[in-house]
Amino acid sequence: MHLKNDSNHFILKPLCPMKINVCLAAVVTLFFSCSPKLLPPKVERNSGLETYSYAVVPSTGTKNSTLTSIYNGYGGSTSQSANPRDIIAGALLKKGYIILPEVNSEQIDKTFIVNYGESGKRKTGLGGYTLEVTISFVSAKSYKPLCSCVAEGQGSTEADDIRIAITRCLGSLLN
Repeated sequence: MHLKNDSNHFILKPLCPMKINVCLAAVVTLFFSCSPKLLPPKVERNSGLETYSYAVVPSTGTKNSTLTSIYNGYGGSTSQSANPRDIIAGALLKKGYIILPEVNSEQIDKTFIVNYGESGKRKTGLGGYTLEVTISFVSAKSYKPLCSCVAEGQGSTEADDIRIAITRCLGSLLN
């Protein structure tokens, strides 16, 4: 609604539906254009993984997140979880690696160990942030680093952030 002066009287007139749609489109465009660009993954390769067939991925804790929303007076929530070990093991299995529960002396020359950690957060404005993960592959025999990657992710929950960051990191590392 807007005010119109009509000879010493102010009259409220409804806004045109077209003006409302244009304003709404402008706000939505502004909101999504402010979404941050994720930094490209950083990969460091000391040696290739071609001679390796086995991987040991230690257990990690599960990250549980809940997203709550209210629409037209009705509330709802969605729970999500992400276990970094499962995401990493799944990506390695997809590439043909065999996941071992522990280092086996018979396959030690062809085995690498996966190290995972959440290595930081970056503020993106409007209260948002990205979550950064670091993944490194280490020789099971010599404990020398083979390769590593740092990547960030941003989703609607921390579980999404972790899943996105790990997927981006391993996508750059394994391709």
